[in-house]
Amino acid sequence: MSKPDKKTVRETQSTNVFFEHNQFLPLLYGGQDAHLKRLEQALSVELVARGNMLSITGHKRDMEAAEQLLNSLYEQIKNGVEITEADVDAAVRMMPPVNDKKPKNRHGIEETDTDVYIRTMRKTITPYSHVQANYIRALYDNELVFALGPAGTGKTYIAVAMAVYMFLNKKVERIILSRPAVEAGEKLGFLPGDMKEKLDPYMRPLYDALFDMMPADRVQQAIEDGEIELAPLAFMRGRTFSNAFVILDEAQNTTRTQMKMFLTRMGERSRMVITGDQSQIDLPNDIKSGLTDCVPKVESIPGIEVVRSSDGDVVRHPLAAKIIKAYDEWEEKKKHYAEERDGIRD
Repeated sequence: MSKPDKKTVRETQSTNVFFEHNQFLPLLYGGQDAHLKRLEQALSVELVARGNMLSITGHKRDMEAAEQLLNSLYEQIKNGVEITEADVDAAVRMMPPVNDKKPKNRHGIEETDTDVYIRTMRKTITPYSHVQANYIRALYDNELVFALGPAGTGKTYIAVAMAVYMFLNKKVERIILSRPAVEAGEKLGFLPGDMKEKLDPYMRPLYDALFDMMPADRVQQAIEDGEIELAPLAFMRGRTFSNAFVILDEAQNTTRTQMKMFLTRMGERSRMVITGDQSQIDLPNDIKSGLTDCVPKVESIPGIEVVRSSDGDVVRHPLAAKIIKAYDEWEEKKKHYAEERDGIRD
């Protein structure tokens, strides 16, 4: 069996961008550098402003994308356009997901099998946004990836596609798909049937993604042969995953103990992807999410990459992104009101 691909090291680079007219910079940077902060999160770069010079540090693709986008926004401001945070998000969303030219084969024909495509038996997955392109690259390059962001940004779907790709190309021997068994407002115990029948609807999003990537009979055969396993997180204790592609979905509903347990299951020649939406935690209020607790502790470790998406990366119906944004704004207003109220009491 072929060995997994050697990890590709993506070195960071820096460049400086100079803007001619200082009076436009407050509009470009946003109040308290809000626009720069949004770009840093969306493009995975570091932006440092020094007068009319802006330093950009990041991986080559992200750095070039940030420079291109900043220059475009600057030109709009020069022409009298008022830039809002929504405009910044839209500019990121509308960027081409890839800046590189596709490589050509020996016949001079452009190849499509680059690091921003995932080929499976039934379809080829391509990114819809710059963040999704970075997510796919991260899955190729790293053994452990965290994918954070709202529903509809492709976190689970792309992870399952990569799992199927690596399984079909014999880079791993098994696919293991898991979720924490936390009810979102409904009790599993009241559902009819045995344990498998109770859990099947809960695992349905993972099944659906698998059926999109492979013929149904091939999926069913792989499940029967133990090559594909779908199981709640509670069944993972005491196991070690070797030569496997492991996905933990809805990880915001893990406890700190569960998350540590899951991460330490990783064995030789394995890949792990952990997906979650930190705004959709269904745990009791007195229990801290294992995902929220874990990410700050481990994201600086070499070989681990954290990819963060936002409502601007939602690829469902356009209203879905607006609904997510409305909820976020409402929660922010509630938080601000609570802080003001507590300040008055003090």
